[in-house]
Amino acid sequence: MKILKKSFYSQPTEKVARELLGKFLCRKINNKLYIGKIVETEAYLGEKDLACHTSKGITERNKIMFGPAGHAYIYFIYGMYHCFNVVTEEENNPCAVLIRALEPIGRRDAINRVSTRPLNGPAKLCREFEIDRELNGYNLTLGRKLWIENKEKIKPIRIKKSKRVGVDYAGIWKDRLLRFYIKDNKFVSKR
Repeated sequence: MKILKKSFYSQPTEKVARELLGKFLCRKINNKLYIGKIVETEAYLGEKDLACHTSKGITERNKIMFGPAGHAYIYFIYGMYHCFNVVTEEENNPCAVLIRALEPIGRRDAINRVSTRPLNGPAKLCREFEIDRELNGYNLTLGRKLWIENKEKIKPIRIKKSKRVGVDYAGIWKDRLLRFYIKDNKFVSKR
């Protein structure tokens, strides 16, 4: 296992969002191991970014984003869905990357479970990987319950940029190209 370290997550958020493409998200529950290749992300750039949960300052919900890089920020939306983000940059600069879509991956060991459900959306991947608020604040660098492994490096020519999804309320920030995905990957949520 080549688990990503805090130094990876401490980089500028847009860079982390691009470089997470091709990495493996891993979730271990008892004897089950869920693995998916990250194929789509969105960057959220802190208090100045009107689409970011921290744009109005610190709250009980978003306080994890003000903490150290490399921790999970998981929130609940529409009263039924969870979304998984990784905290980036330095403490008190509340930025994060939303993991939007995964490509299911097989593995050689006996505890593997390859998903047959689509993982082309943040709520879908959280449901399939059993990621919920119990993991909010979890240190992703530990490699126990939830972590990201360093795998394929996607060449810049294969990375597409676009507007983020569902942030029409964010003024000029709604048009920023802060969504990154692997070109021609069939598991991306939106083209």
